Amino acid sequence: MTEPVDSEPLENAATLWELVERRAAATPDTALLIDEGGRALTCEQFRDRAERTAAGFAALGVDHGTRVTWQVPNRFETILASFALARLGAIQNPILHLYRHKEVGYAIGATDAELVLTPGEWNGFDYEAMVHKLIADRAASLTTQPQVINIFTDLPDGDPASLPPAPTDGNEVRWVYFTSGTTSDPKGVRHTDRTLITGANGLAVALDMAPDDVGSIGFPFAHIAGPDYFGMMLLAGFGAVLIEAFTPAGAVAAFNTHGATMAGGSTAFYQMYLAEQRKHPDTPLIPSLRKLSGGGAPMPPEVYEEVRREMGVQICHGYGMTECPMIAMGGPHDTDEQLANTVGKPVVGLEMRIVTDDGTVARADVDGEVRVKGPMVFEGYTNEAATAEAFDDDGWFRTGDVGHLRPDRHLVLTGRLKDIIIRKGENIAAKEIEDALYAHPKVGDVAVVGLPDRERGERVCAVVQRPDGASPVDDLTLEEMVAYLADQQLARFKTPEQLEVVGALPRNDTLGKILKYKLREDLATKPWPS
Repeated sequence: MTEPVDSEPLENAATLWELVERRAAATPDTALLIDEGGRALTCEQFRDRAERTAAGFAALGVDHGTRVTWQVPNRFETILASFALARLGAIQNPILHLYRHKEVGYAIGATDAELVLTPGEWNGFDYEAMVHKLIADRAASLTTQPQVINIFTDLPDGDPASLPPAPTDGNEVRWVYFTSGTTSDPKGVRHTDRTLITGANGLAVALDMAPDDVGSIGFPFAHIAGPDYFGMMLLAGFGAVLIEAFTPAGAVAAFNTHGATMAGGSTAFYQMYLAEQRKHPDTPLIPSLRKLSGGGAPMPPEVYEEVRREMGVQICHGYGMTECPMIAMGGPHDTDEQLANTVGKPVVGLEMRIVTDDGTVARADVDGEVRVKGPMVFEGYTNEAATAEAFDDDGWFRTGDVGHLRPDRHLVLTGRLKDIIIRKGENIAAKEIEDALYAHPKVGDVAVVGLPDRERGERVCAVVQRPDGASPVDDLTLEEMVAYLADQQLARFKTPEQLEVVGALPRNDTLGKILKYKLREDLATKPWPS
């Protein structure tokens, strides 16, 4: 079984850049990154290219503490730029390429960005133009007028001899990830190199990765899973195939070309691979594949069983969140029953307790809130009040998720305290959609809920109460809702797939609060065309 790089990995790799240096020295010729076009970077080449990029950034004025927001899809240049910034000690704010004006503008303003990295025009959308417009529209409120660089065409380059010493403090906050909360404004999650390395180490140990493995990065590197997974690669010494724009057929072709031994991402990815396998059931989809892995959304046991039966590999499913990249993870040495019905054991270095409604620590098999403590837990939010609310009096982070630990110490998740929908691994705040829909003239009131969905983990369903006196013939249609939310600049992936219009929403008898649990119960079994 894979062990941490050494018995005390934090002391021996205090920063992510030091981890890059150590890996380049240990296995310089190992292929670290491979893309769909066949480009490859060895561990040594990655270090050298990242240093040249760091020198280029330094020549532009980027140094320790420079605030950088970046929204760039998966390419070598993305990861090189991120680690070049880590080499300089810049403060990074990665943003998923799915987000648009509202979220990107908020992040630029909230972080007071001094530099914004974009891909220019990519996949039919002009990110660079959006950023320039956001900066112009907010010029009066921005403390700094950020510089904008298209790193797909203008990745900086310079002489590494000019670089200052690399940072050595792994406990300094140099990463800010925004995550949706129960309100419409996202929360800034503050991480250090230390929190990210220990999360990556927990993942590496759980998945028992070896130097002869070939992994895959089909999810956005800008996600918290990016440094988590890449850190695991550096710790365990294996490379991965980088997918720029994921399609099942394209990914499968790339994985076969390069002999991928592990693929995955989330439940939606497992489903897509399974669908590809069913096109040719008698031929292994990816002959080199040893396992699928992922997290971010619930996995029905039947999905595990179908993949095991039809693809002949295990799914090692796990549980993490932006605030704590790795909490629990299934591994190849677990039984099929454990892998199908749990999200694995708490990862190495993490403490976990289950706390009941009365504040006591639950016994085995008793549900309660999952609370965690350990070196991979974030350093708090950018908002102090949100930080205080997120931790209990004993310093345990309150995940807001409900579950229980079995006697075998495997975790079963059964629900959530927070009003968050997880669709294909991405957090969606119900209130943000409700706030946008409430202003529509055909909406009297609205509740947005997540419903179980085999492909997405959860699908977003808007339940609209028609205005008083309105006739059903004038009800809001799905097409009208989608168009309206697009006009409100809501990110497309947050737009509900399902719309239900009712005469009255269910409410309690005291304060008239909408009973979302009742909506979920009533709609969970209603036929819906997936």
